[in-house]
Amino acid sequence: MLNSFARIETDQIGENTAVHEFAVIRKGAKIGSHVIIHPFVVIEEGVSIGDGTEIFPCSYIGKIPKGAGATARDISYSPKIVIGKNCAIGPHAVIFYDVEIGDNTLLGDGASIRELARIGHHCIISRYVTINYNVRIGNHTRIMDMTHITGNCQIGDNVFISIHVSTVNDNAVVAREYEVERIQGPKIGHNATIGAGAILLPSVNIGESSFVGSGAIVTKDVPPHVLVLGVPAKVIKAI
Repeated sequence: MLNSFARIETDQIGENTAVHEFAVIRKGAKIGSHVIIHPFVVIEEGVSIGDGTEIFPCSYIGKIPKGAGATARDISYSPKIVIGKNCAIGPHAVIFYDVEIGDNTLLGDGASIRELARIGHHCIISRYVTINYNVRIGNHTRIMDMTHITGNCQIGDNVFISIHVSTVNDNAVVAREYEVERIQGPKIGHNATIGAGAILLPSVNIGESSFVGSGAIVTKDVPPHVLVLGVPAKVIKAI
């Protein structure tokens, strides 16, 4: 069903796809079969949506990254987005150009995904999570409400990150220039758990199957298979 009040400029729409009123789909977008696009969704040129995906009202897919002359780093991207099969994109989600999202992944209401992000399959990026530029997220990983994943961050498979977690990639007090070698986010290993309100400082490595307790501030690497707690975080025991 293609609603007559939708603006559809592409001819690449699969079978049994529904596009509701006031949605906008630009020329060159590719929409699979059995897709549901709710009212006021905007899908730009170069976007590919997999079969069975549902996009809820007011989501914007294909935002152009803008530096506005204010960012220290240069903005670069390719004008394409790939969203896999059977995904759900919540209301008011914003996906910038040059993003790839695997099959069966849920983006919650108001989630924001910046350019060069790569998200695996069967993931949850929950409500109002912000994923910054050049982030890698593995498969079966869950990131809960109001968490921020900083630029140049790497997250493994089957990771759980709770609510209000902060990750940062730069702790220089004076420097304001962008240096790729210095500005690096945390690396979180497979099967790790990050508790609510934890803060992970730049370049720290969180070992596989480790557990960062709620409210901890991680200032140095965490070994695999340990529990860390406190400010600064310290190893409490092996797990």
